[in-house]
Amino acid sequence: MKKFFFMLALTVGSFTAFAAETPAEAYLANDQKIEQLFDQSTDVSLAAVDGMSLSQSAATVGMGDVSKVQAKEFVPALLLNLFLGGLGIHRLYLGTKTLTWVGYILTCGGIFGVVPLVDLIVLIINNENLAPYIDNPKFFMWANN
Repeated sequence: MKKFFFMLALTVGSFTAFAAETPAEAYLANDQKIEQLFDQSTDVSLAAVDGMSLSQSAATVGMGDVSKVQAKEFVPALLLNLFLGGLGIHRLYLGTKTLTWVGYILTCGGIFGVVPLVDLIVLIINNENLAPYIDNPKFFMWANN
């Protein structure tokens, strides 16, 4: 118990010493610099981006080249399903909603491992085109595809 209170006192003391070292002037905002940044900025509202193509709008916003964005690949999805399928991590990789892969965990590995096994078979069969399974919100990703 003495060790706990000693560690607590040490921790609190180190945090208060750290907070006391920073002067209040460091947190003041320079209004002139902020106004200057706003004056130099460009409009990237929806109306301004509406007429542009996807790559132009992404470059305007500062995302760089859209062609660099990679599609989901077969091999990582297959390996994640093979080793972590019961946790639904392959579905997380494919971009499904959080509730779907949490459902895998709550149903003891996707109905005791049946759903990840069927997912594995579906991924192997459709290895050329994973598009129907990317961002698929359904618990059974192969249903009605």
